[in-house]
Amino acid sequence: MLSLIDLISEGQRVQHHRPWPRTVVDAAAWIFSVSELAQGRWSLLGLWSETAMVHMAVLDESAAGVAVISLECPDRIYPSVGAHHPPAIRLERAVADLYGLSAKGAPDNRPWLDHDRWGVCFPLAGRIDVPPEEASPYPFLAAIGDGVHQIAVGPVHAGIIEPGHFRFSASGETVVRLEQRLGYTHKGIEGLMHGADLVRAAKLAGRVSGDSTVAYAYAFSRAAEAALELDVPARAVWLRALLAELERLANHLGDIGAICNDASFALIHAHCGVLRENVLRAADTAFGHRLMRDLIVTGGVSRDLGREGRQAIQTMRNNIRLRFPALVELYDNTASLQDRTVDAGVLTKALATQYAAGGYVGRASGRSFDTRRTLVCPPYDSLRFEVPVLNEGDVNARIWIRVREVEQSLSLIDQILDRLPEGALRTEPPNRPEAREGMAIVEGFRGDILVWLRLRDRRIERCHLRDPSWFQWPLLEAAIEGNIVADFPLCNKSFNCSYSGHDL
Repeated sequence: MLSLIDLISEGQRVQHHRPWPRTVVDAAAWIFSVSELAQGRWSLLGLWSETAMVHMAVLDESAAGVAVISLECPDRIYPSVGAHHPPAIRLERAVADLYGLSAKGAPDNRPWLDHDRWGVCFPLAGRIDVPPEEASPYPFLAAIGDGVHQIAVGPVHAGIIEPGHFRFSASGETVVRLEQRLGYTHKGIEGLMHGADLVRAAKLAGRVSGDSTVAYAYAFSRAAEAALELDVPARAVWLRALLAELERLANHLGDIGAICNDASFALIHAHCGVLRENVLRAADTAFGHRLMRDLIVTGGVSRDLGREGRQAIQTMRNNIRLRFPALVELYDNTASLQDRTVDAGVLTKALATQYAAGGYVGRASGRSFDTRRTLVCPPYDSLRFEVPVLNEGDVNARIWIRVREVEQSLSLIDQILDRLPEGALRTEPPNRPEAREGMAIVEGFRGDILVWLRLRDRRIERCHLRDPSWFQWPLLEAAIEGNIVADFPLCNKSFNCSYSGHDL
């Protein structure tokens, strides 16, 4: 049996791909890799393509090994991964929409991102203009049975949220099947990346999903720095971690309150909203932007932390430490709230593992994967923190993972502020005329964000960005089955998948 290392050594290794290897394999090796995914020995991290080549990033968790496996497909056909490993299905459908590459044997060939509104087919490769016409109805999967009826929700929702369509098949109030249709917020990010310089590309990355602007800019910059073999100053390395933990803290506080609100307990929502606002105001004081957008750039950071900013973060931290424990106790001791969250929306460990679910979704279902620990990089290699893991897999577990991660982020912020080194903020990226490739995986608040890119003359030839929601949205469909329709908002908010990050 081949290991991941053996497979890499037998393929055609691509030069200037860092920090993990990329190898071009033949169809037999590609099919072998698919079988390893199907058997659960490897995990799928991403699947994307170019005009005549398809790539997949895989993880061997037993050895913390990562590699990119590539297959040339001059006839624009490749053996389907999704036929044997369902997490790849939606990624294959997106590849078909954007690049026109077909997955042979794919179980689902319906369009995914393409809603018949673009006026073109395969916009990123072999663009074909098509006359505008009325969009054809999307063929949702049928659920057949006595008394089974359909409920259509969205894409426009009651709140100020992004669009997504949810088609429920229900028997009475019990959900038999949920099917999502997304893609309404497709922005053409990967097309806009082509030809962009590093400054513009970093800004585009930071706008993939607004609540994860730090994490995306972080992942993009690390991928570019890997490609360029660029060392980042120590102070910038630590400031990046501080930004990431502030973003994680704000989002977890917001989510905890919002989940409770969907269970009709507005008190915790109000107080968590105040604490989240404290984080955003501290970030604005410290770095000049509430969401900390455009602060991480290739080679470092664009703004330093001063005395006033440090004091604002410390005041915020002390306030959360004072007020948050009472909110946690209130949640834990409110029986009516527990009745809504315990045993609701259960995601099994088997599915979380199969889909390589990251973040609170995976860790609430027993998958102890956190890139800060598994694929460690500075400064996390010298920081003390725990990765909380639970096995229940319900809404309650996803809340408790967030609670524990709030506590861990506060501890990490303490350590970073105490040990923040002095020094430069940025190293200027070198100009390397040859093609260079890099990949990075960064722990955002939802889970692992992957960025793969190819640079030439400090401009983007190809950039792929993969949000953790690609592997979490399908799991929401599984988690809601057997629950009542009225519990969907609660389950949905406990996942809090990104529409924008998924739709690119």
